[in-house]
Amino acid sequence: MAKSLDMTRGNPYALLIRFALPLLAGNLFQQLYNTVDCFIVGNYLGKEALAAIGSTSQLVFTVIGFFMGLSTGASVVISQCFGAHDEERLRRVVHTTLLATLLLGTVLSAAGFFVSPLMLKLISVPADVFDKASEYLRIFFGGLIFLLIYNMGAGILRAVGDSKRPLIFLIASSVVNVVLDVVCIIGLGWGIAGAAYATVVAEAVAMALVLFVLVRTDEPYRVRVRELRIDRAITQKIIALGLPGAVSSALTAFSNTFMQKYINVFGSACIAGWASFAKFDQFAIMPMVSISHSATTFVGQNYGAKNMARVKQGMKSALVIGWLCMLVIPLLLFVCAEPLVSLFSRDADVIRYGAGFIRMTAPFYVLCCTTMLFSQTMRGLDSATIPTLITFSTFVLMRQLYLFVVTRFTTSFLPVAFAYPFSWFPSTVLSVLYYRWYTKKFLKNA
Repeated sequence: MAKSLDMTRGNPYALLIRFALPLLAGNLFQQLYNTVDCFIVGNYLGKEALAAIGSTSQLVFTVIGFFMGLSTGASVVISQCFGAHDEERLRRVVHTTLLATLLLGTVLSAAGFFVSPLMLKLISVPADVFDKASEYLRIFFGGLIFLLIYNMGAGILRAVGDSKRPLIFLIASSVVNVVLDVVCIIGLGWGIAGAAYATVVAEAVAMALVLFVLVRTDEPYRVRVRELRIDRAITQKIIALGLPGAVSSALTAFSNTFMQKYINVFGSACIAGWASFAKFDQFAIMPMVSISHSATTFVGQNYGAKNMARVKQGMKSALVIGWLCMLVIPLLLFVCAEPLVSLFSRDADVIRYGAGFIRMTAPFYVLCCTTMLFSQTMRGLDSATIPTLITFSTFVLMRQLYLFVVTRFTTSFLPVAFAYPFSWFPSTVLSVLYYRWYTKKFLKNA
């Protein structure tokens, strides 16, 4: 399989980096969608429009996070089939996941379109940005199906070790997004709706490209329309692995939506500053996501091949790579906070808020990286429930309790900004302890 990458043989460091680099580049280009939106919107439409996009981000992540959790379950099953060289089961998993994505995506798209105004009211989006936020969110949800199908198709390719072609597709769609941003916002004067339409069309391009490859490939994961059906046993396996992560991701993002409510109290300048910080936060997290997904594929394939010693070796290698990244990126963010935020807005208050959020969070990214790696790789070992409970209890319950308490004693925005690092401390400790207990108890004799 020339386009695939067999991770059951070879140097773990080399394999993880080889797989993660295209995935990282792809994530960077995917993040470029909203970053370009924010850059053009912030500079041409003003801080209210930038705040409108910022206020919608966690609602979008709630829906996408739920789906991506399910898709992780599918990717784990696919990688295990690939590692075990079970081509028949691999075909059934691929067709089941794609049809399920089409059905679920249609439901999520419709629900998001109709419910989004209510959700914006629930998180107390200010009146001066409400209409713009609602318009942007409804257009985005109208095209959500394109994004979900692309992500599932790209996940299929990555699960068999192909992270290069998803990168190529994202580069192409990012170019489309940039061009359409300029045309729709600056050229045609469509305002914030132009940014939303540009993103939807770009996602449709990415979806078309990944489906073209899956339909035309000669590999065992080739998609044939006549074979699209829901396999009950496979669906149950995917749900068992993916649903805990889906619920956890959705609840975490939904919890962050209510963190947005605490941010909204400080006004549109703080909301815009938070939106600017969020872009750099997402860029900082991307290496963590790429490495953890690379590790999940590595672990899944070797777990399927029943090579437990190599599973542990891959986990240690992933940690070393992740920690090295988290020594460099936070330092750059901390030092360059003001110039980075000024790319999105030249308003002094926006810069002050955005730089404050960055400096409060950046020193603790190594904790986020650690907990993410352990949580994701445990799913490759068929253990999803406990990592999900750890994430839920720390990222949701403890974070919301912290915000509730701290806002009763201060009117500063900086303690609110510390809510992220506050939840990373216990999550890291619990994730490491569970991994060590699980591997010692269940895998030592495998």
